[in-house]
Amino acid sequence: MQLLTPQQWPHYELIDSGDYEKLERFGKYVLRRPEPQAVWRKALPNTEWEKQTDAWFKKEKGKSGTEGNERGEWILKPSMPQQWFISYAYKEMELRFRLGLTAFKHVGIFPEQAENWKYIYDEVINATQKMVGQACNGIKILNLFAYTGGASLAAKAAGADVTHVDSVKQVLNWSRENMEASGLKNIRWVCEDALKFVKREVKRGNLYQGIILDPPAYGRGPEGEKWILEEHIAELMDACSRLLAPKQSFCILNLYSMGFSALIAENLIKDYFPQTGKTDFGELFLADRAGRRLPLSVFGRKDFGHSW
Repeated sequence: MQLLTPQQWPHYELIDSGDYEKLERFGKYVLRRPEPQAVWRKALPNTEWEKQTDAWFKKEKGKSGTEGNERGEWILKPSMPQQWFISYAYKEMELRFRLGLTAFKHVGIFPEQAENWKYIYDEVINATQKMVGQACNGIKILNLFAYTGGASLAAKAAGADVTHVDSVKQVLNWSRENMEASGLKNIRWVCEDALKFVKREVKRGNLYQGIILDPPAYGRGPEGEKWILEEHIAELMDACSRLLAPKQSFCILNLYSMGFSALIAENLIKDYFPQTGKTDFGELFLADRAGRRLPLSVFGRKDFGHSW
């Protein structure tokens, strides 16, 4: 099992964590947000947290948003903007993200996912290099529950033909902003329930060389379709197994649900994608200045690149 965290990212830092909160720097602004997995004590005193914080998400007591998201309000210092940009670079890839303060504590990016962006970029680059001289229409990547598009941008930056699926139109517009800010173009945007989309793609006989699944614990489709991870993940994995090219392909499964072990991600990947290939699984985490490792998601990945 691997424990992975982003390395050498000047635009992001987890400063401190504890007492069910985290203190993070995005670019030049420091945010204070709830974090249910930070059950230990803070390393820095509260006075230091208050001094450094530019925006503090204060959760409403006894209230939560739809799908279990925490609802609250942001308390801002006068110098704190509602929106700003940060960058991420890896090899020849340079991505730019527009961040914003939402009503559910999110800001438009999950920093730990940078490890998956690197993996996606390398997989597509390696596959493209091996395709030289072969008749092929290019590397097709499907990104499901794609949010603001970090994984989509990584795949597009590497030269892939990307289909980006999310059920929230405003999030698709946000993703498009990130694409344009990153100097990229021609991502295919699909506003649809992920499970419905993959079932239709199976009927159409479409295949992808890469599938990225980043399902939430709970969610809603554009027509009110209800997504519950434990109830629907098997059906989704089965449909995706019919969409992934049997050779020359890779898949990533990322899970946020608290209580889910990395072994679950590994078992799902091995069960629904039994072809011979390299399987990785583990946890994505962020480390604060005191060295405490904050677990944020579990992942399973399978690479069939040996078949090229």
